[in-house]
Parts: sequence; structure tokens; C-alpha cells
Amino acid sequence: MSRTTAPDSSGTDAPQRETSVRYDAEKLVFADAARQPATRQAPVETPINIVYAPIPFAVMMATPQDLEDFAVGFSFTEGIIDSVDDIRSVAIEEDEAGLKLIVALASDKLQRHLARGRNLAGRTGCGVCGIDDLSALPRAAMTPDTSVDLRVSAVEHALVALPDQQKLNQMTGAVHAAAWCEPDGTIAAIREDVGRHNALDKLVGHLLRRKTDPLSGFLLITSRCSFEMVEKAAAFGARAMVAVSAPTSLAIERARAYGITLVAVARHDGALVFNGGEHVIAGDGGA
Repeated sequence: MSRTTAPDSSGTDAPQRETSVRYDAEKLVFADAARQPATRQAPVETPINIVYAPIPFAVMMATPQDLEDFAVGFSFTEGIIDSVDDIRSVAIEEDEAGLKLIVALASDKLQRHLARGRNLAGRTGCGVCGIDDLSALPRAAMTPDTSVDLRVSAVEHALVALPDQQKLNQMTGAVHAAAWCEPDGTIAAIREDVGRHNALDKLVGHLLRRKTDPLSGFLLITSRCSFEMVEKAAAFGARAMVAVSAPTSLAIERARAYGITLVAVARHDGALVFNGGEHVIAGDGGA
């Protein structure tokens, strides 16, 4: 069994943690039931306990890289902070059961957080664990009535470039990605994780730390587009999202409510526009 450490895409001096492990396996050939020796890289999935002063809030199953980005993005999309400046520090502690992200909040944000009383437990995919009433479903603050043009050529360019940017997925074939794309489709930043929400939170955290203008590009995600993914996009202030997989009904409804251009089931030969078709531009300027 061998282990692989992927480079930390945040560009920080954070310690490198293993992100994949190579396992021995057997390849089963259906035609004749033959078995052949094989190996496979599997992405590391680690319990990460997010702790606020010093009260545990969530245990997320995640890939242990870009953790500072994760702390910022998760805190922001959960509504615990309003800006990156509301976090005083992020410390990472090793634990025999996993990792701890110790997030120190500004005093007013800590008091607000403690008053909420919401706790999240162990999830890779669930987006609403820990709430006890339908009225507590996440809902981002409505953004101003702004929009961005989404060029068809840019979407195509981003989709073509995406596989080469997914370094961990190239090794494992088992992680999600969220990318920030410039208006021409150039991928400016990408984050990967075993959890689709985690990948987007890491990306949002990175963009917040870089003070990226949410109107300066569009989001591209590899996963199913559920309502939580739209909520996180809306919380960041993005006005356009492209998903490789399909959206859910509530994702479409939320995108329409927020005025987010939503393109999904995006493949090399086309995609479906579920909202904001008037902002999807073909060629150099004609609709």
C-alpha cells in the first residue's frame, strides 16, 4: 500500500498531508470471470472537526488539503461570518481520530454563532443535517439585481480544460471539483474534495481570501447541482453557475429566485440552460 501527497493548491506553506492511498485489488473480467492483479488509488477521506471557540460545531468527512480555505468558505456559506476579516485565526490540530480545525472568530460573530445553536454531524453529502425545523432551511441573503454574461465559448473552453486541472481526480477518479472561471473560460482556481459541498466551500474560501469579485467570472462544478450548491453560490454572490451533472428541482427554483444563470448537464457537445438564458451569449456579442 502506497500513499500519495498532492500539492497544496492554495499556494500556502501549510504542511502537506496525504491525499490518496494506493491499494492492492483484483480486476474482475466479466466475460470469463477471470481475476487479474491490480492496484487503485483511493482518495483520503478524513473526519475533520470544525471547532469554534472551543465548542465543536461540525464533523465533516473531507479530503485533508486546502484546510484554511475550507475553514473560511465553510464559515462563510454557513452564515457564521460575513467576511474573511471575521476570522482571527485558523489552527489545525492532529487527532488520532482525524483533524481539528480550530477557528477563532471575532467576538461579535462568536456571540452570534453561539446564539444559533445549530450543530452538524458527520456528512460528506448532506446539506441540511442539524436543523430541526423546515423554516431553518438555509437561504442566502438576496443579492442586488446584477448579472453577468456567460459566453457559450467560455463554457466550452472551461469544460475542455477541466479534466487536466483535476489532479486528484486523475489519480483516484473519486472526487468532486469546483472551479472559478474567468469570462473567457480560463480556470483561475480549482479545489477538489470527496464531498461536493466541501469542494465548493474550499473554493469560496480561496476566493474570499483573494478578494475575488463574484461578478468577475462563473462557477463550474462537477457534481450534481442541489439546492445547497446554489445557496453557497448565492452566498458568495456569484451570478452564474455551470454544472457537469444535473440539477434538482429546488436548485432550479432557488437559481430562479436569486437570478442566477444556471447551466447544467454540461457536456463537450452542449448543455441545458435552466435559468438566465438571456445572459447566455453566443459568439462575440449576439445572443
